[in-house]
Amino acid sequence: MTQLIGAGVPGLLDRELEPNTRVDEITDRLVTAIAIGEYLPGARLPAERELAAALRVGRMTVRAALARLVERGLVETRRGRGGGSYVLQQWPDSSTETVGRTLTMRVAELRDRCDAICRMHGAVCRAAAESRTPADITRLRSALEDYRRADSGLAAQQADSALHLAIMEAAHNAVLTQVLLDLEASVSIGAPAHLWGEPATMREMELRALDEHETLVDAIADGRADDADALARAHVAIDFEHISAAMRRAGVLSD
Repeated sequence: MTQLIGAGVPGLLDRELEPNTRVDEITDRLVTAIAIGEYLPGARLPAERELAAALRVGRMTVRAALARLVERGLVETRRGRGGGSYVLQQWPDSSTETVGRTLTMRVAELRDRCDAICRMHGAVCRAAAESRTPADITRLRSALEDYRRADSGLAAQQADSALHLAIMEAAHNAVLTQVLLDLEASVSIGAPAHLWGEPATMREMELRALDEHETLVDAIADGRADDADALARAHVAIDFEHISAAMRRAGVLSD
């Protein structure tokens, strides 16, 4: 993953529209986050204030960027109860240049941050294997079954997040869990949701992830800490595979 979205607290620009170049940057980051599957069609984007805080920009800048996404047909704004900005389509041809430009600028950071997140997930899963209780195992099995039954796409992504949260709870280490969540939040405002890739390869990835989830949950339930650590690192590496696939599709990375 990359710092497509960033982390921090907005400053005094909260009421001001920042220069056009800043709006361009935020638009590019949001377009890319949608294209690589952080937000799938049907998903609701975070509220303007949350986006502003994560992106470290003013709300008017976020509002202007969202308006551009509406113009491009990527999102729609709904009013009233349950209102907000909802994703309509993931990666139309008009997004390709933006995705390539945004990812190319951050490829080195992408690789390092993905590696750090893999290592932290390994540590959390090791702790879960060492500290899980019978109740934790029951919750993990239930979350795994929910993932198995979820429809492809957004429902599967949400079930995946619920399973990983159950693993974090099984670790029984609030500090370790918070370090992981903070690291993920520094690169993605969808944390702890993982990238879900593009529609052409999505179902294949979901089935692969199901096999890896089953093996990982078994290792945690059996108390095999070394296995849980190694399996988690390999599993979370899927995120960088999605990044690489997106760069190849955008024509900025050769096979």
